[in-house]
Amino acid sequence: MQNNINIIWNVLSAILEENFTFSNIKQIVGLSGFDRTILSNMEQRQGSGGSSKGQLINEIDKYINDFTPENKKHFINLLTEEILKRNSNLKTQIHEYLEKLGWQLIGNNIIPIEIFDLAELQELDENSHQDLLKAVVRFRDGDLSGAMTSICSSIDSLTNDIYNRFSLGNPNTASFQERCNKSIQALNVLEQMETELTELGWEASEITHFKKNIKDSLNKLALVTQKLRSGMGDVHGTKPVLKSLVFDSFKFAQILIRMMTR
Repeated sequence: MQNNINIIWNVLSAILEENFTFSNIKQIVGLSGFDRTILSNMEQRQGSGGSSKGQLINEIDKYINDFTPENKKHFINLLTEEILKRNSNLKTQIHEYLEKLGWQLIGNNIIPIEIFDLAELQELDENSHQDLLKAVVRFRDGDLSGAMTSICSSIDSLTNDIYNRFSLGNPNTASFQERCNKSIQALNVLEQMETELTELGWEASEITHFKKNIKDSLNKLALVTQKLRSGMGDVHGTKPVLKSLVFDSFKFAQILIRMMTR
């Protein structure tokens, strides 16, 4: 992770040098948590004797390497916000640079693509976006139980909307599993799937068997997610958690949300 954070700094430092003035760079890093007094002897002057932007970045480099991993992550997050606050047009360029290195920019948050791909997020119902993004940020920052809670909240947000749209009753009195099952049923997900498979030329017997397996799988997936929520989800981050299962839960949520994105 430490090396990956260094890679992100390489991207952002290049963005700073290419797009901001000497004084702006000092101001931006200062507002991002860097001690500007360290740079007090560096000034840009007309003619000889002054420092270049490249030298300024190199000086910042020296001290950032001594940051703890947590402080470095915090600095990177604030730095990204400060850069985009001053020039939102840089978002595309930053995203393109990061994407080549296995990272991406979602909102103003830098997220590893391996956790969640922005392209996949855009295909899911927008009611789930805010909580999914919160889950990704928490996972990235090591808050695994908080991430698990937000993963499930992303599905809650969507099922709340479906319950309201189809007058399914009070979602708060239903279990997580029941909410998922009733929402999928209200959206006629399996019926639509049957129509699409028929158009592809599937036999009726094949479709019936397939629908049953899909229904059973989604029911079990909702139950597994419900169990993980009760066993590992905690906004205060106090429950013992298996990182691999939280990571897998992003995929579980994607499947359930995609089925309810209609």
